Amino acid sequence: MSVLVVGISHNSAPVSLLERVALDDDGVNKLISDANASEHVNEATVISTCNRVEIYTDVDRFHGSVEELSRLLLDRAGESTEAMLPHLYVHYDDAAVSHLFQVAAGLDSMAVGEAQILGQAREALRLGQELGTVGPALNLLFQQALRVGKRSRAETDIDRVAPTLVTAALQRSAESVGDVAGKRVLIVGAGAMAGLATATVTRLGAGDVTVVNRTPGRADRLVLEYGVRAAAMPDLAAELAAADVVITCTGARGVLVTREMVEAALPEPRPFSIIDLALPHDVDPAVVGLPGVTLVDLAQLSELLHDSAAGREVAEVRRIVTQEVTAFLAARRQASVTPTVVALRSMATSVVDAEMIRLAGRLPDLDEAARQEILHTVRRVADKLLHEPTVRVKELANDQGAVSYAAALAELFALDPEAVDAVTRPEGLA
Repeated sequence: MSVLVVGISHNSAPVSLLERVALDDDGVNKLISDANASEHVNEATVISTCNRVEIYTDVDRFHGSVEELSRLLLDRAGESTEAMLPHLYVHYDDAAVSHLFQVAAGLDSMAVGEAQILGQAREALRLGQELGTVGPALNLLFQQALRVGKRSRAETDIDRVAPTLVTAALQRSAESVGDVAGKRVLIVGAGAMAGLATATVTRLGAGDVTVVNRTPGRADRLVLEYGVRAAAMPDLAAELAAADVVITCTGARGVLVTREMVEAALPEPRPFSIIDLALPHDVDPAVVGLPGVTLVDLAQLSELLHDSAAGREVAEVRRIVTQEVTAFLAARRQASVTPTVVALRSMATSVVDAEMIRLAGRLPDLDEAARQEILHTVRRVADKLLHEPTVRVKELANDQGAVSYAAALAELFALDPEAVDAVTRPEGLA
């Protein structure tokens, strides 16, 4: 199994570009089918959310596959190759396993620890199974990723990290503008973190909450759920002037809130707090030089949370993911040598059987008891001769480049490649 992931997410691209590759249900099905039809792809599925589109495949070669899969996303974005390529990312084999486990655990989400991604990964597996594009390789990988995601949430409070982040930001903000209760709050963005911020400030009694987003549909969802007001992105400057607290979390590439915009919004100095939860920054750091303006960003919050309970939860989930990745890769490497070991023992059994037939021809009067004793003796000799090589090759499977040991074993004993392949061939495909 060689897993290849080609994707784009809030970590690599601006919202405007993510919107261009966003897929409806039919689009997801089409992308899965197109990926699976690629020349070097054996299996395929897609994780598609408002913040990511990732193609997961099992491939027989890297070069060629990555170009084809990248082209599928390039075509859907309608962007030039030069404009799009810097925003794509590629994970291959061990790195692909690690990436999916981190995604399922919530470590790669805009709102760290959010549980929705687990359902989205489960949906990707279901779709691939339904379309017949997920086989044993991706099925095993996704089933294990889902287990890792469940374990992370069962053994830690990772799902509370994002709420803790927002709460900590508001507490830091309160040092300059006071509690958020009764304040006019502007939220820029409408993704998972923005939804969490909206829920938090609403619960804390904010006086007036406005959500500004590039895509009206996402803001409308927050309007319906929390009774807040929505505004369009071109109105951002005017909305800044009406706010006391601004929370930004768009995931855009580049600054949305400039020093000049904030300066124009505050013709007279007054307490004004900006919380920038975006990575990269939504807000120009130079705003801190303006009278009355305070800026709370992720760097400050990271220091604040590093030794906190939330920071410890993230660290513990990272430990779990690392442990699970190591175990999965070790099991996969050991499984990779199993066909060779089975083929080797099958060859030995065939040699023993052939020699016993030859012995029967030479000694036709040999009684059955003696024949059975000779058979058992020869089998024990064969088992003892093969024991050390098979044990060692399994031990060496935990080392990097383990597949080469299996290949060396097959070469040394002149094993039939067809015999090795037959061990791994799925039932019904022989």
